[in-house]
Amino acid sequence: MNQTSWIVVAIVIVAVLVVAGLIWSRRRRSEHLQDRFGPEYDRAVDAKGGRSKAEAELAEREKRVEKLDIRPLEPAERREFIQRWSDVQARFVDDPPRAVAFADALLGDVMKARGYPVSDFEQRAGDISVEHPRVVEHYRAAHDIAVRHERGDAGTEDLRQAMIHYRALFEDLVDAQRAPPEPAH
Repeated sequence: MNQTSWIVVAIVIVAVLVVAGLIWSRRRRSEHLQDRFGPEYDRAVDAKGGRSKAEAELAEREKRVEKLDIRPLEPAERREFIQRWSDVQARFVDDPPRAVAFADALLGDVMKARGYPVSDFEQRAGDISVEHPRVVEHYRAAHDIAVRHERGDAGTEDLRQAMIHYRALFEDLVDAQRAPPEPAH
């Protein structure tokens, strides 16, 4: 083989290695995003109409949330929010629509206390999906029911389901299972 043939072979080998590296890198990125976002990954693929657009959005969410100062709740904050949630649930018996509205507002307060921006709903849901991908669908479902109720398209049973959905996100955000015991008086 002459020198030109060796150069062509070398270029082909380098090109194959570059393509293989790109494929491997994309596969790793896809696996990372699927692992991190779980069901939210599939929802994003459906919403964006394709994997590459969805992955770009999910990666952007990760970058945006990394810049935020997300923090756990202080024990006193956690106790206060848990008490407020208990009050919201008790209100449901007498006034389901208002209880759902209060639950939504309380979640906004929890998110704000944790350091999440609380602009529009889609932004909140997107930000929450980065650290709480397994429960963000509960948030979306509850919000959808609340919106349907405002239009007159959801009844009391729907509102009960909204409260269940809100509770799943609330417990994840406040980490209710790890709430410290009440201080002795």
